[in-house]
Amino acid sequence: MFSSLSQSLGPFEAPVLLFYFITSLWISPLVSATFLLIFFTNRMFPTLTEGLLPNSLCSDLYIDEMCLNNRPEWERYQRKCYKFNTRKSSWTESRDSCRDQGGDLVKIDSIYEQIFLEIRLRELMEEKEDKFWIGLTDSKKEGRWLWADGSPLDESFYFSCFCEPDDWKKKNTAGEDCVRMGEKEGADDLKCWFDKFCDVPHKSICEKSFCK
Repeated sequence: MFSSLSQSLGPFEAPVLLFYFITSLWISPLVSATFLLIFFTNRMFPTLTEGLLPNSLCSDLYIDEMCLNNRPEWERYQRKCYKFNTRKSSWTESRDSCRDQGGDLVKIDSIYEQIFLEIRLRELMEEKEDKFWIGLTDSKKEGRWLWADGSPLDESFYFSCFCEPDDWKKKNTAGEDCVRMGEKEGADDLKCWFDKFCDVPHKSICEKSFCK
């Protein structure tokens, strides 16, 4: 059992395990034994111990290896990694490009993530009305907003303003079914999301999430 386990260890798990074996010589035996019990149980029965291992084993080691190693175009914030695409394309093309890279258009889950994106977009905007696609759309049913992964929008967490979203159809009868952020003028500190006709080319934000 242990020989097969050693072969399945990831690149960071073996040194972490060795570290805990060494420190067990002077750390409380009870603490060391508890960690090792969780570690081996997690390897044998991962569904039983989800969330028991220290977050740093996932967020610090695993994400850095899977997301940032030799990929300078990606950057990390908390447990997610982001790529800010400056090549303009439609919402669908942007989503497909993100998925081809193992991610998806960004799903904004918290005010902290929103603030992080606001800060980064300020640094990347190059022209008036510069915007980035995010992974929100109501293309399947008008007014029913879904993220690119199919999950519904938390209506209490929609950064709407200036009568947005408005599904404006003056220039295109298909209406505006995809969402962007990052308006350089008119939006207070970039805190607004705007719906737009999905075929309009914009920059975009890709996201990878490895740890739930």
